[in-house]
Amino acid sequence: MVRATHWLTFVASIALLVTGGLIVISHPRFYWGEVGNVNTKPLFVLPIPASRDTVPTGYGYVMPDENGWGRALHFEAAWVAVLTGLVYGIYGLGTGHFRKNLVPERRDWNWRAYRDRMAQYWRRRPPGREEDGRYNVLQRTAYAMVIFVLFPLMIWTGLAMSPAFTAAFPWTAALLGGRQSARTIHFFASWALLLFLIAHVTMVAASGFRSRMRGMITGAARTSGEGR
Repeated sequence: MVRATHWLTFVASIALLVTGGLIVISHPRFYWGEVGNVNTKPLFVLPIPASRDTVPTGYGYVMPDENGWGRALHFEAAWVAVLTGLVYGIYGLGTGHFRKNLVPERRDWNWRAYRDRMAQYWRRRPPGREEDGRYNVLQRTAYAMVIFVLFPLMIWTGLAMSPAFTAAFPWTAALLGGRQSARTIHFFASWALLLFLIAHVTMVAASGFRSRMRGMITGAARTSGEGR
């Protein structure tokens, strides 16, 4: 179940990142509050040309407009991610997966545990036998932050940008400061997830890319001493 939901989430996340970029290009201006348009002072503007000539960016040309299919695929991929996350959440709570595999062990509730594991990554030392079939303290912390903080925030801000949803549940946008505030927070949360993805792949490579990928595809655990 963990492997299946992992790869479904990965595919959905790539689709969301690509289509999200296309949506941003159509209006690379960000605001704070409920309302934001070309006549409103932006909070910040991305230094890129837009895909619409009605959006002032300071550039003398526009990007190809892929906003239509991008939005359609973005919403479809979002539902795949949400439903997959729901299945994973029920599984994680029902089986104790979260408690056993994602919450850092009590002995690691100190700065030294994090420092030692970061030093091991920095020195490119292979993981020890104690990490066969289990997550280390950095992985547990990072995964817990993504699963319990970033993903719920992405879903919340995504729904808060929907006029139909906020018409029924106005508090979802109000608590964030407005729909434009939700869009801005959604943008930064997306960057946080992208940085996590890059760090995740980098750490997998540092820990033994071949054996880790085999484990996530086939379920075969790395044998102790492999790759040393």
